[in-house]
Amino acid sequence: MNNIRQHVVLNFDGSVEISNAAQNIDLASWQEQIRFGCHWKKFQQLEDYLAEQLPPSDQLGCVFMGSGDYHHITQLLLKRITNNEPVHLIVCDNHPDNMRYPFGIHCGSWVYWASRLPQVARIDVIGISSSDISLKHAWENHWSPLYKGKLHYWSIQQKANWTQWIGAQHAWHGYDEPDQLMSDFFNEIQKIDLPIYLSIDKDVLSKDVVMTNWDQGHFLEKHLQDLIQTCSARLIGADITGDVSAFHYQSRLKRFLSESDGQQEPTQIEIAQWQIHQQALNQRLLNSIHHAWKIGRA
Repeated sequence: MNNIRQHVVLNFDGSVEISNAAQNIDLASWQEQIRFGCHWKKFQQLEDYLAEQLPPSDQLGCVFMGSGDYHHITQLLLKRITNNEPVHLIVCDNHPDNMRYPFGIHCGSWVYWASRLPQVARIDVIGISSSDISLKHAWENHWSPLYKGKLHYWSIQQKANWTQWIGAQHAWHGYDEPDQLMSDFFNEIQKIDLPIYLSIDKDVLSKDVVMTNWDQGHFLEKHLQDLIQTCSARLIGADITGDVSAFHYQSRLKRFLSESDGQQEPTQIEIAQWQIHQQALNQRLLNSIHHAWKIGRA
């Protein structure tokens, strides 16, 4: 028995091209409003709009969202999962995406809001090497999901010893290199008998693999491929971000916030060159995900 699923491109920025028959939803008119972050009212309007466009969650394939500036759309996709079985959310990201954001939801805060969804039982963010989890930025992280044991950080060459001060020492797992991280993580997820939603931001990858417009981590493609294989027959949802695009905000606040987060704006020549490798990687990841779906999902 095969699960027939419709892959989808949420086309905010024109950065994704998939050779497979994917549904392309034109969201260019939403780009200024949604990119990087937005107020909850606008996010709800997008959710209502996509409810009429997207297939049911049990028929939805891998969702491509373009730039990592749209990673908060994952929270919207998770809300659509209505099966009664709790879900294990695995996030591959160079950042924790569990940061405080006072203006609604944004690409760096969505994991916190995902942790508040009743259908999400556990979240593991793997591959973090950004300073977002360092002592200097500890206060910017939401502590409650870490303290409650619902959220776990898996970092590379980045320490989060401060978690012990808030009684969340078991929520941080630190490593010097990605191979040992993945080995230990694979052992951990074998103990968690739950369906898996996999969210990949390609900024978790080394610059030797692909280039993005965010600071990047240490993973190689093999780490993502091994993870997808490990999720095989348990995967109920997946999305991919981290494609490369540039955008000039009309909003002064968004310009300020994105610049404060250290985003690098590539030239058009760089974008064209980088997208060649990005598209090839997308296709390889999609081919692997295609064989990993859980069969007979309710």
